[in-house]
Amino acid sequence: MGKNFKASSAGDVRAKKHLGQHFLKDENIAAKIADTLNLQQYSKVLEIGPGMGVLTKYLLEKPVEVHVIEIDSESVEYLENNYLHLRGRIHEKDFLRYDLTEVFGEEAFAITGNFPYNISSQIVFKMLEMREQIPEFSGMFQKEVAKRICEKEGSKTYGILSVLVQAFYEAEYLFTVPPSVFNPPPKVDSGVLRLTRKENFHLECDEKLFFRIVKTSFNQRRKTLRNSLKSLNLPDNLREDAIFGSRPEQLGFQQFIELTKMIEPYAVSDK
Repeated sequence: MGKNFKASSAGDVRAKKHLGQHFLKDENIAAKIADTLNLQQYSKVLEIGPGMGVLTKYLLEKPVEVHVIEIDSESVEYLENNYLHLRGRIHEKDFLRYDLTEVFGEEAFAITGNFPYNISSQIVFKMLEMREQIPEFSGMFQKEVAKRICEKEGSKTYGILSVLVQAFYEAEYLFTVPPSVFNPPPKVDSGVLRLTRKENFHLECDEKLFFRIVKTSFNQRRKTLRNSLKSLNLPDNLREDAIFGSRPEQLGFQQFIELTKMIEPYAVSDK
């Protein structure tokens, strides 16, 4: 562990509320998160929001090229001064706005991190947009969000993220992390998950329409699909099919794929 970084003589970075920072201080949990990566189909890893590098130092022990992306300039300065092996691979950028092809080109890479609660769902949506390059994704979320991503149909917490992620990835909820291991401690438990891209992750339907149908369905999740999908102006005879009598949380991702295939001939393209 010691070979990849030097001890700091500077003080700790101050956690900033507006960035949703809660710095992990438990070394064992950091090591466990680093071990969630299976290190297959890629040779590069991107850590989002490394802070003071408690997870980073364990990633640096892995046989992969580690990059980190951090929006907080104070954290970037700390990393540059203390993690010398990361020189040239510390990207002071906003992950949600940064074009990652500037770093990775078209190469495959994994993503991991202790994700800020306030942007964790947006991180997942961006990951889905780049799924061609991301065979594996792991990290720490608010427990409720991590559970939701891994939830199966029939649950009240099953939703848009559940369907979209599980259409392309195998989702595993791995373990729960208490607030006490963070500085400052959050008000809720955290949860660590792993997403492993499916061997065949291309859908047998129009993927853009699939996303649109899933999002439109769950925007009115208490209604049946017959009502929630009214905006698609589907013909009455199609809307009489039994599947339109279901609520969105009753359908697994495969059923949403079948639903999309049914709707495709009638949908107005938004490409």
